[in-house]
Amino acid sequence: MPAPAGAGTPVAAPAPSQVEAERRLYRRQRGRRSVVVSVVSTLVVVAVVWLGVVNTPGWAAVQQSFFDPQTAIDTFPGVLLGLWLNVRILFFSAIGVAVLGTLLAVVRGLRNPVFFPLRMLATGYTDLFRGLPLIIVLYLVGFGIPGLGILPRQPPEVWGTIAIVLTYSSYVAEVLRAGMEAVHPSQRLAARSLGLSHAKTLRLVVLPQAVRKVTPALMNDFVSMQKDVGLVSILGAVDAVRSAQIAQAETYNFTPYFVAGLLFVVISLPLIRVTDAIARRQQRREQIGGTV
Repeated sequence: MPAPAGAGTPVAAPAPSQVEAERRLYRRQRGRRSVVVSVVSTLVVVAVVWLGVVNTPGWAAVQQSFFDPQTAIDTFPGVLLGLWLNVRILFFSAIGVAVLGTLLAVVRGLRNPVFFPLRMLATGYTDLFRGLPLIIVLYLVGFGIPGLGILPRQPPEVWGTIAIVLTYSSYVAEVLRAGMEAVHPSQRLAARSLGLSHAKTLRLVVLPQAVRKVTPALMNDFVSMQKDVGLVSILGAVDAVRSAQIAQAETYNFTPYFVAGLLFVVISLPLIRVTDAIARRQQRREQIGGTV
């Protein structure tokens, strides 16, 4: 059978009308003007703040104590080596939080009366660890559990990882539970009508939609956890913050703390930008068809 005429030939897109061409030109000009205005206003604000700070009476002493270039160069390798410990703790903490937080969210979503004790335990756990400051959990886990003498000795970073997992699992569990409850009940009913079990409904239907709904919130929790990983230094782990503290004691200068803080910002920025991009994409997806 012969192919119809023109089959397989790409069809050229119709040329925009004169009105549409003018609209596109106006949008491009407006976008360029907005960029120029943003850059100029940012430079003006930065210049005003900089001039205001450097002209204060104590700026010379503060600069010497917190922003000394030579001290930063000398202490950078040690602080960077300590940061690698923070990254490792963050990696294992993220895995533990994802697993434990998901289990807590699923348990709190069980509606069968037989699971009432588990629901109460999960509720008490999330209420307790959402209320306790992380630094107190670090002290309780890092010094209390080893003091019982029932477990073998472990490095302080291990206890710090456990404390972070215990604390942030409660936050992630509540975020996931909110996402699961935001899934329309018709999705569960449709899955069960197709013969899926309760477990498969959760795994294949509810959880994927819940995670997509709360991805920005989950990533914000991860960014917060990135910063709080630095608190493991109170247990004696030689991470970036502890390395900065040692360097500060040797140099009598606070610049190593500034170096450590800057390194934490550097590793956090990519995830912050990804979080913003995901939030914008989700907002555009929800607003499709809503513009009149």
